[in-house]
Amino acid sequence: MTTYVRQPGWFTVKVLNRMVAWLTRRGLSVWGSRVLAVRGRKSGQWRRTPVNLLTLESGQYLVAARGHVQWTHNMRAAGGGELLLGRRSQPFRAVEVTDEEKPEILRAYLKRWKLEVGAFFDGVSADSAGEELSRIAPDHPVFRITAPN
Repeated sequence: MTTYVRQPGWFTVKVLNRMVAWLTRRGLSVWGSRVLAVRGRKSGQWRRTPVNLLTLESGQYLVAARGHVQWTHNMRAAGGGELLLGRRSQPFRAVEVTDEEKPEILRAYLKRWKLEVGAFFDGVSADSAGEELSRIAPDHPVFRITAPN
């Protein structure tokens, strides 16, 4: 079985991600955007990438729309990191959510950011049946974030 990864294109890397990160570093959240800082699993260096922070009654979540990308591997190794918005830094611990818990989180994520990330979910949308959301759950890591101990 291959691991699902959707690599970003040049425009996303060179323009969109940089623009969102620039705005977020200046304290302007774009629909819940944050800059995720997590230590690299091999280098130990801080790695930064823009992410969407999903807040639900059950907690706060980071969803990897593009699949098992580098920040997800680093998050598993580090067990947490920091979310940056302007000069505010929110340290956190992260626990990966099981596939069984993901469908309603994915539904809420798609409902909020469908235009931005919908293409990465293989035709599944916020309106899709629970079975469809369960089918794609293994392809999209989800982390519940909590305050550090």
